[in-house]
Amino acid sequence: MSKVLVTGGSGYLATQLIAALLREGREVRATVRSTAAREAGLRAAVRRGGADDAGLEVVAADLMADDGWPAALAGCDEVHHVASPIPATRPEDPDELIVPAREGVLRVLRAARDAGARRTVLTSSFAAIGYTPKPDADYTEDDWTDPDTPGLAPYPRSKAIAERAAWDLMEREGGGLELVVVNPTFILGPTLTTDLRMSAQLVKSMLDGTLSVLPRQYFGVADVRDVADLHLRAMAAPDAAGRRFLALADGPTMSFRDVAETLRRRLGGWAARVPTREAPGEEPRRPVIHNDRARKELGWTPRPAETTIVEAAESLRDLGLLAPMA
Repeated sequence: MSKVLVTGGSGYLATQLIAALLREGREVRATVRSTAAREAGLRAAVRRGGADDAGLEVVAADLMADDGWPAALAGCDEVHHVASPIPATRPEDPDELIVPAREGVLRVLRAARDAGARRTVLTSSFAAIGYTPKPDADYTEDDWTDPDTPGLAPYPRSKAIAERAAWDLMEREGGGLELVVVNPTFILGPTLTTDLRMSAQLVKSMLDGTLSVLPRQYFGVADVRDVADLHLRAMAAPDAAGRRFLALADGPTMSFRDVAETLRRRLGGWAARVPTREAPGEEPRRPVIHNDRARKELGWTPRPAETTIVEAAESLRDLGLLAPMA
């Protein structure tokens, strides 16, 4: 059986995906921008996920450079393209986000095609689906975010542009390569890595009390473990080629206040610093997001959102990443 390539290997989702592949007995090659900076943390993370990292090879490849990608793809029949830039702060120039997202996905898809890979499963986002307002606020995989939506932030614009570019490339010059896209909502759940990304940082900031006022916004939640599982199912199902799959936890969309109340109710005293006050303003619309396609076509069964939120917090505690109580 050939190796599986996972890009962005040291990330929140990628470490869960790599651990799942290794637990299945697959040999995995993971790309990181720098092996010196990332390899040790990646290996520690997959071991936390109950996997033996002996079957893991870590190589360096950058989304903005051609060097390294032919070697990374050599001998890989399956590619999970998870890597994507997510800035800590909103960039002044949207192209700082859009160009790496678009050029990175095109670079990986071309390298996969040229290496003779069978299929690539791409992590896109609900941001590529549901950030253009609709009268009914009801979203499925048939919806697309219009990059020219007035006031659209750089991140959803980058996700819509990058995913469109991927599908356009497949239509024009995909060769024998198949593409499947996974569109997760806001990814939460337990972290295997101590290098926290945006979603885990949100839970940490609530528990540490550094987030004092809750934004008024509704969003979907997807468990990081379930998104990894959806990647595996999307790779394995023959009929998934050419399809998009929304990833959403079991249950309705949530507000930041819902998340805060879940933490306070389920975690007791060590969630005492979680804020309860919402920012002033009108109550936003609650979107309805459908995950029927993944459930019906791939047999995917997501966890309840409350489980995802609680176990995200517990992982931060267990890794010693929370500020001590005063």
